[in-house]
Amino acid sequence: MTPATPPPAPLLIGCAAGFSGDRIDAAGPVVQELIRQQQPAVLIFETLAERTLALAQLARRSNPEAGFEPLMPEFLRPVLADCLQHGIRIVSNFGAANPPAAARAIQRLAQELGIRAPRIAVVHGDDLSATAHRPLLTAALAERMPAHELVSANAYIGAQPIAAALQAGAEIVVCGRVSDPSLVVGPVMAHYGWAWDDWDRLGRATMVGHLLECGTQVTGGYFADPGYKDVPGMDRLGYPIAEVDAEGHCTLFKPQGTGGCITTATVKEQLLYEIHDPAQYLTPDVVADISAAEVIAVGPDRVRLQGVQGHARPETLKVNVCYATGWFAEAEISYAGPRAAERARLAGQTIQQRLGHIAPLRTDLIGVTSVWGDDRSRWLEGADLQQASQDVRLRMAWQHADHAAALCLPREVNALYCCGPAGGGGVRTHMRQRLGLTSCYIAQQHIPTGFTWAAPLTTTELSHA
Repeated sequence: MTPATPPPAPLLIGCAAGFSGDRIDAAGPVVQELIRQQQPAVLIFETLAERTLALAQLARRSNPEAGFEPLMPEFLRPVLADCLQHGIRIVSNFGAANPPAAARAIQRLAQELGIRAPRIAVVHGDDLSATAHRPLLTAALAERMPAHELVSANAYIGAQPIAAALQAGAEIVVCGRVSDPSLVVGPVMAHYGWAWDDWDRLGRATMVGHLLECGTQVTGGYFADPGYKDVPGMDRLGYPIAEVDAEGHCTLFKPQGTGGCITTATVKEQLLYEIHDPAQYLTPDVVADISAAEVIAVGPDRVRLQGVQGHARPETLKVNVCYATGWFAEAEISYAGPRAAERARLAGQTIQQRLGHIAPLRTDLIGVTSVWGDDRSRWLEGADLQQASQDVRLRMAWQHADHAAALCLPREVNALYCCGPAGGGGVRTHMRQRLGLTSCYIAQQHIPTGFTWAAPLTTTELSHA
């Protein structure tokens, strides 16, 4: 008899970022732990959200070589050489609105570090903003189709192009708007070669991705609440690593010597994060079902998730459509000392009287009721300020379709320096373009996906700053 082929070694997947702007020193300990374990390993960076992608779309409009994760070089710089040397694949949605430009930036980083050029795959298919896709969007949105300028349309695509790229030999996979758990499903599928209708295993891999996608939320960061849910070493939180076995079950742990904790409580809290129906967590790859899942402590800072099931994937993909809606302006000024809150309120009332006829204004007294207030500032007239802070910051904000009109707010708040009330200072103003967002669902069959190889850079591109 021919001896049975042994199953592949369990796959390790480490997460080194849970959002755009995460800590740039996170990847180092994760990569060192992956190297120490001496198992097949993948490093993921999850840096994309709806707001992040909208900002990236605006950046790309201003600069055709922008629109990807701005911290990507800083995330990768400490670990790129080690990952390539030790065969640790990197998978991320760094690409945001411009995956090809992100790939070129990685190639320039490799040149700067004096290491060989990695083999980079660029996933495509999520961007539906081209004119050719307009009929699909119009049919799906109907009367909700934006009348304003369409800036972007991105589908939440699944893991298949990621898996295909890894199976073809990619060392780095750069994605745009993929579903967050798909960053893990793709590597797991490439490693084990499961069928794309193996729903239970797909469901398990999806929930591994769900546990990892927010970084330190599962190792105690977002969990921490002093005196109620204490977490040690908050200044050196470890980022999570999952060991995924041949059935898709996982054991979660963190790098040696790092802070934070992994307990059944932190895992359960993250497991339920953003879950509306535990039996139907819809993703492009599978409908995951955690209604019978088990979360089991198997050692210090080691927790196993098992019992996840899966059902056939949805026939449609979610698509987010962004469109131009004008400009957002905000301005702040501080008041301190006796009657600080009363002076701040008078300043807010003054601006309301001067500009309120143009567009609705939001007014907050930060330190008084800014968290519990509302966009119409209805608390402002009747709030009891007797017990208010002696150090208050007034914040006002609005949006307007016209740039010149929106600029009136920062100018008026800046004028409070001399126009009063007394003692205002520390003015800060900000203007940015505003995008509206609407969503729809489009059949997966109408959204083909795949990947292309990043071409070697030309001499001009290599020298591009």
